[in-house]
Amino acid sequence: MANQVSNYNEDSIRSLDWKEHIRLRPGMYIGKLGDGSSQDDGIYVLVKEVIDNSIDEHMMGFGKTIDVKVSEHKVEVRDYGRGIPLGKVIDCVSKINTGGKYDSGAFQKSVGLNGVGTKAVNALSTYFKVQSYRDGKTKLAEFERGDLNNDAKETTTSGRNGTQIVFKPDDTVFKHYHFIPQYLDDLIWNYCFLNAGLTINFNGEKYHSEKGLFDLLSRKTDADTLRYPIIYLKGEDIEIALTHTNQYGEDYYSFVNGQYTTQGGTHQAAFREAIVKTVREFYNKNFDATDVRASVAGSIAVRVQEPIFESQTKTKLGSLNVEPEGPTMRTFVNDFVKKALDDYLHKNPTTADALLKRILQSERERKEIAGIKKLANERAKKANLHNKKLRDCRIHLDDKKGDEDLKNASTLFITEGDSASGSITKSRNVQTQAVFSLRGKPLNCFGQTKKVVYENEEFNLLQHALNIEDGLEGLRYDKVVIATDADVDGMHIRLLLLTYFLQFFPDLVRRGHIYILETPLFRVRNKKETHYCYSEEEKQEAIEKLGSKPEITRFKGLGEISPDEFKRFIGEDMRLEPIILKKDTSIKDLLTFFMGKNTPDRQVFIIDNLKVEKDLVEEAI
Repeated sequence: MANQVSNYNEDSIRSLDWKEHIRLRPGMYIGKLGDGSSQDDGIYVLVKEVIDNSIDEHMMGFGKTIDVKVSEHKVEVRDYGRGIPLGKVIDCVSKINTGGKYDSGAFQKSVGLNGVGTKAVNALSTYFKVQSYRDGKTKLAEFERGDLNNDAKETTTSGRNGTQIVFKPDDTVFKHYHFIPQYLDDLIWNYCFLNAGLTINFNGEKYHSEKGLFDLLSRKTDADTLRYPIIYLKGEDIEIALTHTNQYGEDYYSFVNGQYTTQGGTHQAAFREAIVKTVREFYNKNFDATDVRASVAGSIAVRVQEPIFESQTKTKLGSLNVEPEGPTMRTFVNDFVKKALDDYLHKNPTTADALLKRILQSERERKEIAGIKKLANERAKKANLHNKKLRDCRIHLDDKKGDEDLKNASTLFITEGDSASGSITKSRNVQTQAVFSLRGKPLNCFGQTKKVVYENEEFNLLQHALNIEDGLEGLRYDKVVIATDADVDGMHIRLLLLTYFLQFFPDLVRRGHIYILETPLFRVRNKKETHYCYSEEEKQEAIEKLGSKPEITRFKGLGEISPDEFKRFIGEDMRLEPIILKKDTSIKDLLTFFMGKNTPDRQVFIIDNLKVEKDLVEEAI
């Protein structure tokens, strides 16, 4: 220790250049890295940072079309805006705090304000190309991990004005990464919904919206669950869409200057508050706020100058005024919703009646379970003190302070049986990984009311562990991972848990928090090497690689995997399969088909789809 202190001298002080700092601390610039299994993983942030620049050009009135191509490991974005000034092409992608958005006359109410975005993409890519087309001339530059290796001369061109960016994410930073098509699909659609009239050609398909947030909410909700037609209201720098459904939970999609604020912020909080206030005043009744917001599906988009986000990844809006000298965000949203929604309800009495009926239904349901809920909450508090169902971690998603990367890494594994939970508990990272142990198979709650959540001890303790009784705002874990055996019983438990989440907490699934843990089916080894294989194909490859006659072990359950082995399966190389609802999936129809009474149709489906057990859920959802 003394030697370490004495070695602290001038040589200990380092100055990093821009690309070294980004590569050393990528989380500061793009959030968590990940492998692409989460919608907010770094590879999607890279795509966003590039498209954001093209969107800002469109917002300023330059370019109605953007071309986007994403292959397995390569991204290309071409816009038809003004094009980067040719003399500044290299600076704009390789010098921190360099860009046109410091000039409020050139870019107003844009999302990229810090001059960092494309520099981070450049530094974190094994290949990065920028090419600007401007008034009959073009300038191209190519980089490798931020180092310039081709500074081409300006040449003449017949290409349309605009900018092209091509990059390949660095697989030494984003290990084992892969793009999930549904996540990219959602990303592209959100750009179109927030910029009505814009066309994005994505991998050969045309994406276009004319009605903005109305189209977004139409896409995000099941038509047969709506209690009344979507209310769509638009003002200067604000746009909202709102409806109530027959499903549990609240579901919001909020945006600032085209940025999807997945963690909400002041604008979303003001929107929720304004809905309650306006409804109370319209019906002249002091409804409980939870009854008004129960089963709400809503979206809000605002455009402001100089937005203040809580991190570089811009997922949560902080406190601010709409303009430097303007009203606060809370006042701005409240004033708009109060007038516009009140006017709409007066002009549309049928919708107003349907909204009232939905609120009164929620009120009745809340009162019916009030006594049961109180007893269940008391049981949950006692259980947390005396049992070991939940082996908690130290850092949670809802922590007010702390490392954002660790908070976003917080994970709850839901396991079956003592042996499986014991293996995971012994091998987990106690900082960010918690374990909830089920006792036997959960109840099939299809068609049940929320009353069953409080009457069933397993479900009640699980919702308290997650802290989602009153919505996702208090959610304690970023990832909720179902970790069951890869056999028929394990698959059944998965389906029962998915039914629970889809029935009572569908927004937990829609927001991408639910995953299936993939664990190896086989261990293939000889005296020198060990391979863990997740499929029959991987097993055959391992046998061929090792040659001779290796020892082959078939894992029948998680409890058979030793803690030392398990550590690698829930560490950096953890394989997770996200549960993603397709755009045309009706939760009601899905649950009826798989969890309702046996039908000839389901029997035919099972016979026609006899595959590896884990594939059944993935294809159905």
